[in-house]
Amino acid sequence: MTLTDDPKTLVSTDWLAAHLKDPDLRVIDASWYLPEMAREAKAEYQAAHIPGARFFDIDEITDSRSNLPHMAPPPEKFMSRMRAMGIGDGHQVVVYDGMGLFSAARVWWTFRLMGKMDVAVLDGGLPKWRAEGREIEDMPPILRDRHMTVSRQHALVKDVTQVAHAAKLAEAEIIDARSAARFKGEAPEPRPGLRAGHIPGSKNVPFSTLLNADGTMKSVAELRALFEAAGVNLTKPAITTCGSGVTAAVLSLALERLGHKNHALYDGSWAEWGMYEDLAVEKG
Repeated sequence: MTLTDDPKTLVSTDWLAAHLKDPDLRVIDASWYLPEMAREAKAEYQAAHIPGARFFDIDEITDSRSNLPHMAPPPEKFMSRMRAMGIGDGHQVVVYDGMGLFSAARVWWTFRLMGKMDVAVLDGGLPKWRAEGREIEDMPPILRDRHMTVSRQHALVKDVTQVAHAAKLAEAEIIDARSAARFKGEAPEPRPGLRAGHIPGSKNVPFSTLLNADGTMKSVAELRALFEAAGVNLTKPAITTCGSGVTAAVLSLALERLGHKNHALYDGSWAEWGMYEDLAVEKG
């Protein structure tokens, strides 16, 4: 076990290996990739996954009423999908992805949004697990329906109106997980039709800067230094944002590791903000 193991935020590969056979442990493969990565998450899962892992489809377990990408699902949909995956009350959940630490934090955040706090991200994800020569399989898991109750935690998510209000009054730190080039408006957005730049007054902490070369999250002291170097006042409420609400959750996970309890995620993120001409945009 390592000093970083916390079943509510982040656990090591050693921790997962030690608990893999626990009857109330459930492992989720939450791999998701951008189109330019040219990787197929479901196919990779079917070919090789951590024993017993279930596949969480970020693009399907979503709010189908929204035209924005993978918005958080309604509680009823989340509950029915998790029950069908054999995940329910009393389970400790560990989420990983195929990049190291990229999309898994989004599913961690989604569980917390639904009031399920016994959920952690696997530090370093599948790449670290495989690099250590640990067991993988290609068998589908045996699923048994488990009752699940959910209670949506409205404080953990913000909509465009709330973010615009927070930006105008400077009442929260808005922290953007996109690359510096996209934040400054120097690189085009991967989604067509979006303006370039960032939410006025927001600070830039590219999610990749929070990670070590092996995809594990940096130490608490290093995380704190990175946020402070970006000008983030960690005593203020925080709102995390990114391109479409996936890597923003890596910032949310880091804030939680720091003991920062007052943070929310802007679900629409730049896919929404960059679309509306009447919302102000800053560059540089």
